[in-house]
Amino acid sequence: MNDRLIINLGRQMGSGGRRMAQYLAQMLDLKFYDKELIHEASKDSGICKDCFEHADEKPQKLWYSRFPFWGEPGFNGLSNDALFEIHYHTVQRLAKENNCIFVGRCTDYILREDPACFNIFVHAPIEFRIERLLKRKKEEAPTEKAPSLEAIRQQIEKTDKTRAAYYNFYTDKIWGQADSYHLCIDTSLFGIEESARKVAGWIREQPKRQA
Repeated sequence: MNDRLIINLGRQMGSGGRRMAQYLAQMLDLKFYDKELIHEASKDSGICKDCFEHADEKPQKLWYSRFPFWGEPGFNGLSNDALFEIHYHTVQRLAKENNCIFVGRCTDYILREDPACFNIFVHAPIEFRIERLLKRKKEEAPTEKAPSLEAIRQQIEKTDKTRAAYYNFYTDKIWGQADSYHLCIDTSLFGIEESARKVAGWIREQPKRQA
């Protein structure tokens, strides 16, 4: 395995991609960045975290893109494009400082020229994802009425659509399309932890590459 290691992990909602990334971080001794990227970008720029959270994995509205420093009212006049530029440089900095794993947010594109990267996409059938999210919601709020299966399905479809639009807008690739990644894995086949073990084993077996 290369002395330097960066994993960029895209995921469908409910597939367990975030949890799998946490397992990989433990197995391969990597720094873990998901929402933590928002804090890092805020720290780098001095701009409040709310601005980055508002734009997180959301594409720039087309008419805003004509005016790169205009944004939606109430968010310091910064567009999603301007915030993405800050995010871009934060990801590059973190990748130079540590071996790490990034969850989503176009990091595979941002680090496309870094040979230390492995780009992975995590997916699963919709039924598996609905069941997993329903179980999680029941565990988080056991006294509340559980959402319907249709409500969860709609949440999944909306989130995936937004993630795809963000990725496709800021990259020259297609979100979830196999040739955009080194490896795609269906977590319903092995479970999330075992999927992480298999990916970690595959990465350890890869020949060293110049970085």
